[in-house]
Amino acid sequence: GIKWMSSTEAKLEDAKDKKPTAEKLERLRREKINRFRNQHRINVQGTDLPDPIATFDQLQKEYKVHPKIMENIQAAGFHVPTPIQMQAIPVMLHGRELLASAPTGSGKTLAFCIPLLTHLKQPRNKGFRALIISPTRELASQTHRELVKLAEGTGFRIHMIHKAAEAAKKFGPKSSKKF
Repeated sequence: GIKWMSSTEAKLEDAKDKKPTAEKLERLRREKINRFRNQHRINVQGTDLPDPIATFDQLQKEYKVHPKIMENIQAAGFHVPTPIQMQAIPVMLHGRELLASAPTGSGKTLAFCIPLLTHLKQPRNKGFRALIISPTRELASQTHRELVKLAEGTGFRIHMIHKAAEAAKKFGPKSSKKF
């Protein structure tokens, strides 16, 4: 049958049904995250993706990024993450694989350097622990420069190797066998 009621009764009836369930709260959270991604033109594919960050401060609170790295981010003049950084950094900090595309100058280098240093946690005398391969010398120089700035004061040693002969001189003749 049809249930007839006044608009006031309908509002009271709706108010009774407004108990927030876990499902409803999760749906609202997802909608909020999707609005944030749309607003920043972040397109993602995959399942069980971590939420994007809105500020660099979230990195220290949620992911325990080294305080010195956080200082270096601020000192370099980065106050708000770019869209690629908002989504890529949490994905990589969760240990997930990532294929990302963004325009030149959008902050991709910082987006992968922060998780790299965070995963390494602290310096160790165990040889090379991370390797970044760049298609050009210019890009390798840029990555090296950004990593040096980001890792300043943490004890990490950042090297750029662009010729095998120079590597043998710099790291010793057995370096190719060692690493």
